[in-house]
Amino acid sequence: MSNQYSLDEIVKALGGLVVGDGSTLIRRVSSLANAKAGDISFVSDSKYQGAVATSKATAFILKQEHADLTAGPRIIVDNPYAYFAKVSAFLNPVSIPIAGIASTAVVAASAKIPVTCSIGELVVIGENVVLGENVVIGSGCIIENDVFIADKTRLEPAVTVKHHCEIGKNCHIFSGAIIGSDGFGYAEENGRWIKIPQVGRTILQDYVDVGANTTIDRGALDDTIVEEGVKLDNLIQIGHNCIIGAHTVIAGCVGIAGSARIGRHCKIGGAAMVLGHLEIADNVTISPGSMITRSLTAADTYTALMPFQSHKAWLNTAAKIRHLDDYADRIKQLEKEIALLKSRS
Repeated sequence: MSNQYSLDEIVKALGGLVVGDGSTLIRRVSSLANAKAGDISFVSDSKYQGAVATSKATAFILKQEHADLTAGPRIIVDNPYAYFAKVSAFLNPVSIPIAGIASTAVVAASAKIPVTCSIGELVVIGENVVLGENVVIGSGCIIENDVFIADKTRLEPAVTVKHHCEIGKNCHIFSGAIIGSDGFGYAEENGRWIKIPQVGRTILQDYVDVGANTTIDRGALDDTIVEEGVKLDNLIQIGHNCIIGAHTVIAGCVGIAGSARIGRHCKIGGAAMVLGHLEIADNVTISPGSMITRSLTAADTYTALMPFQSHKAWLNTAAKIRHLDDYADRIKQLEKEIALLKSRS
């Protein structure tokens, strides 16, 4: 955060149009409310326009339609929110660990690790593991046998990648994530449960992010696949044999049961649940906390929630819900009686 760049330098690197003094120096990104001198902030929604006048930011990122909200220096772009993310990355580049293998790491002799990789302290790497160029394995990670990890993927500390899994290039796996643990598969016989071996893999394609303590189970027979560009938040459970379509985003605490197929460019809100063996179409949005119990075949926003109430009021509502069938029958009978009275009159 000690680096500072002029607006002209930022636009040269990221694109956009400078309005005002292009030599204005920026050292960090900030919200409108908490900005200080040397900060840059953004407006992408009209409801925040009023905050520009009171913000102490030195410069702003704005759409063309909002260009006149300030007379100060500004960068005009089509998508201020996305541009703000790029500026933040530009001002705060990720530190690149020193290449090499830490002395406390345990690496199987058959593993193939390019000299450009960085292997942290107390890492364990199993037999026949293959890493691409510039892979970063944080301290305490465990990479089991026969795993492949492609170029420029980064594992934060304490990630576990189970045997035979594959991870594409430019992925980012955050601490505590477990890739390829056994799926929940059991067969019942004579009142006892017999474990079904989970012999599939988990495959993450390129540019996938996996949040902290998220688990993605390996397939029972077929592979569990997370396609290109998927972004997963923390504490997500993805069951065995699922397919998560490209560029889908899933918020924290979501649970997706086994063999569900999620389409491309979907958005799933926090704490939503998707039952097993369902198919979700492309471009579907699922509201937070929703329970999806059937396949969704059309792109739309789906919500399955009951607004919260006081507990006493909720008990009253729940009691009425139990009698909905009776109410429906009564309404139908009343409609028949009304129709009969109209016909007689």
